[in-house]
Amino acid sequence: MSSSSTSRRTRRGKSISKLAYTNAVYFPNERIYQGDTPGALNYGYTNHVYYAFANVSPDGGVFLSDEWADAGAPVDGVQGGLGSLMHLKQRHPHLQVLLSIGGGRSSAVFPVVAGSTLCRDNFARSAKGLVEASGLDGIDIVWEYPCDPQQGLDFLALLATVRLHLPEDQYLLTAALPANRGILQYIPLQSSAEYVDYINLMAYDFFGPWMSKSGHHSQLYAMQKDEESGANAVQYILSQGFPSMKILFGIPLYGRSFLGASGPGQNFKGAGGDQTGTFEYKSLPLDGAKEVVDKKAIAAQCVGATGGFVTYDNPDTVKTKAQFCKQKGLGGLFYWNGPADGKGSRSLVAAGFQALHSS
Repeated sequence: MSSSSTSRRTRRGKSISKLAYTNAVYFPNERIYQGDTPGALNYGYTNHVYYAFANVSPDGGVFLSDEWADAGAPVDGVQGGLGSLMHLKQRHPHLQVLLSIGGGRSSAVFPVVAGSTLCRDNFARSAKGLVEASGLDGIDIVWEYPCDPQQGLDFLALLATVRLHLPEDQYLLTAALPANRGILQYIPLQSSAEYVDYINLMAYDFFGPWMSKSGHHSQLYAMQKDEESGANAVQYILSQGFPSMKILFGIPLYGRSFLGASGPGQNFKGAGGDQTGTFEYKSLPLDGAKEVVDKKAIAAQCVGATGGFVTYDNPDTVKTKAQFCKQKGLGGLFYWNGPADGKGSRSLVAAGFQALHSS
């Protein structure tokens, strides 16, 4: 199944926009408690929304992780974040909404579920039930991460089972994977392409407080030979026979902080920002810190204020990454997460969409 056929076919009786590239945004349900809603996203620049996250039980059952946020809270004049997105789908016929299942707390349960024929089938049936009940367009699997060859095969078996219940001519199936060859080597990528519409390549978190040195956390190109980068990950995936148009390249809507450092490759003394050592993109550059772009790595940064060295993407780097996507024949971009985007000319979602669709 080629991406071009994906853009032409219909799902759930509605025609799909013939945009050349996908521009997808994650919306985490926890943001509802911060006053953020799906209605605030800009659907002139967005054609897919991943609603994150649903949970998985050890027997494979898929269930809403927060029924109040998802289906009960007043959101955009309706009930729940999912209710809002279903309402928005009516107003924006090009919009497709996927339920993102798993996330960072899924590392223990997915190996159990994917390793059992019975649990895989239960997962697929349960996911289909939620999709049909909510009027969704499909699911996104976020298993962080298959970490040995057997788990890689089980991941493939899970995709195949889901496709039996969510056929490709009616539903979307995507999976998020890290831009890390150490993990990607375990995934049978060429075989996975038979089942997924897209891999969401998480081309960020290359550096963070777990590292011994500072670095650009979402660099397109590696600064040193042994570093991970977005371009290196794409090259590896393509070398495994995975079709380029089924890769969505990930953009982080947050920056990573390295206190005591003034650039990449330095010792640092911890991380500023929130408890995860990050600043939301819409707060960057920090007051009193000048923004500059590293044109070798393709990464933005600001230094000073309360963050030390903060590394992130800005409109210029996203435009370059969009051009990279076009050069490599990728399917488009995605962003984690939508409510953290900037406004107006600082919007990365808008910058990416416009660069993807410019001549």
